[in-house]
Amino acid sequence: MTSLVATLAAGVVFGVALAAPPGPMNAIIAEESVLRGWLAGFKAGLGAMTADGIFLVLALLGVVAFVERFPLVRGVMIGIGGVLMLYFAYGAATDVRSSFRAGEGATDAADPRVGTGFRKAFVLALTNPYQILFWLTIGVGLLQPGTLDVLAQTPYVGESLAGIVVVDTGSPALIGGFFGGIVLWITGFPAALVGAERRVDAFAPVVAGVSAVVLAGFGVLFVTQSIAALS
Repeated sequence: MTSLVATLAAGVVFGVALAAPPGPMNAIIAEESVLRGWLAGFKAGLGAMTADGIFLVLALLGVVAFVERFPLVRGVMIGIGGVLMLYFAYGAATDVRSSFRAGEGATDAADPRVGTGFRKAFVLALTNPYQILFWLTIGVGLLQPGTLDVLAQTPYVGESLAGIVVVDTGSPALIGGFFGGIVLWITGFPAALVGAERRVDAFAPVVAGVSAVVLAGFGVLFVTQSIAALS
């Protein structure tokens, strides 16, 4: 029992560590949360997590490995993801002007766009080369017997955290904990943003602006990588 709890806890830590760093998914979650409420932000996170679930199944079936073996297919997917990010960046930039307390008194149920975050995050996640690469390597390994240095996989700061949490892989509890960690993040992150937005009038346009910059930056990066891969 102790081992099971420890494995679950390690999976939760792993899920939070991978979900928390800044990136296009969190940019969409942040924008949806401050403009359209907690439910919209949660649904955006759910869209990204749904894509992770699909990637897990596809990785086990070998489809993700197929995409990685063919540079042309991978290049096209990266290009599509980059163009979509640039498109959503434009939308986020447009939202900056309309977000100065535009949502005052509104509720999630009253906003017809509350479901758009799920679709945006889901589509972007499916064309995100970082997520494809994760499930091609580390993700599949979660179900294979071995060991995993959990915090070493954290984007940006992994090297400084190496060796702190090392667990045995091959247990479904680790996968369950991993997705539990993602759920924890996509629940708490939008809640924190909504709470901050209610206290600071200018918070929503600032978040929308930052989201636009992040999405545009990743969009340019992915389009550049796509051109390099296809040339």
